[in-house]
Amino acid sequence: MVGKWHLGFYKRGCLPTQRGFDTFFGSLLGSGDYYSHYKCEGPGMCGYDLYEGEEAAWEQDRGLYSTVMFTRKAVSILASHNPHLQPLFLYLAYQAVHSPLQVPARYLERYKGIPNPHRRKYAAMVSCLDEAIHNLTLALKQFGYYDNTVIVYSTDNGGQPLAGGSNWPLRGSKATYWEGGIRGVGFVHSPLLVKKGSKCQSLVHITDWFPTLVTLGGGTLDEDLNLDGYDIWEAISEGRPSPRLDILHNIDPIYTKAKNGSWKAGYGLWNTAIQAALRVGHWKLLTGVPGYSDWVPPQTFSNQRLTTRHHNERVRWDRGKSVWLFNITADPYERIDLSQRYPHIVKKMLMRLVQYNKTAVPVRYPAKDLRSNPQYNGGVWGPWYKDEKQEREDEEEEYNNLFKHHFGKRRWKIKSKNKKLKRKAEH
Repeated sequence: MVGKWHLGFYKRGCLPTQRGFDTFFGSLLGSGDYYSHYKCEGPGMCGYDLYEGEEAAWEQDRGLYSTVMFTRKAVSILASHNPHLQPLFLYLAYQAVHSPLQVPARYLERYKGIPNPHRRKYAAMVSCLDEAIHNLTLALKQFGYYDNTVIVYSTDNGGQPLAGGSNWPLRGSKATYWEGGIRGVGFVHSPLLVKKGSKCQSLVHITDWFPTLVTLGGGTLDEDLNLDGYDIWEAISEGRPSPRLDILHNIDPIYTKAKNGSWKAGYGLWNTAIQAALRVGHWKLLTGVPGYSDWVPPQTFSNQRLTTRHHNERVRWDRGKSVWLFNITADPYERIDLSQRYPHIVKKMLMRLVQYNKTAVPVRYPAKDLRSNPQYNGGVWGPWYKDEKQEREDEEEEYNNLFKHHFGKRRWKIKSKNKKLKRKAEH
């Protein structure tokens, strides 16, 4: 794996090399400086975040822009591997495009015509990323991988308009349950595709990649795994219907609750104060607080904050609501709420939420633990939690080192004293 992990690191067991990857080069946090690879999470909470395996990559760091650095690392992996002897899975998670908005000046020059500084930097960062994928594709061809390779390129969420991103004409933004927040753009490129240049309109979820790629690579999956994902290769490659019929976007009963939500609004089936989003076929149901819900045009012509923009489409009729229903196929922009017109569809989808919720793992948002501060970990963001067994082992190791140090020092003193006595005797 190369790039951004962002899946936890409070203990070593959470690191990429402990979670299935043979190697890891990249960052553990969700963002950071593209050049220095430092990140501050608050006053006095700053640290270095670049890893090789399970250790800080001080020696590997040359102050390179992360998009360039990760690409070079990926190319070096391709160069050192023989594609004819053993298959290779490379997960390359670029930091771009994410705040802070930073980019080499040579890419910025191309977009002088965009007055908005955030949008201008964002466009430049995308160009740098495009070039990185181009260079990676050239390496796949150069080292003999390309003819038997599948490239899956995808974002992980919608854009953030305040940081140069755009989801227009979709509704909402990153961290919301509107289409602008959860619909990811992407493509699949491969000589193995049967129908090239086509658009897949079927439902596809991130959990589908695991069974799809394992099967495509000639692997087998145990039937008792109870996976959430489906093998969608035929839907992508041949344009066949996807085996996926629905997507549970999320259920979060704790983080944000709608003040006006109730069991009554959910027909006694579901408390609509709970933040949830579900897609079944053409239908999409939202309950609770879906998040920032305006339609935001690309921030190209102004650098004013969104709150002062006049051509922002403000939503006022949503206040007081806690249930929405949309036909996403007919209305991908989520402008026409159909929850009052089709209550029977709402009820069916609420029951589906109830079914999903029965198998949910309890939500937990632990408080910040001061032991995670990099200043207690050599100035590096990394594993900080130790259970009782680890604590005992560390204490024993510390005691043994102390004992060895003390015993060695004492032996040195005795040896030194004997040498002095010997010299006196000689004289």
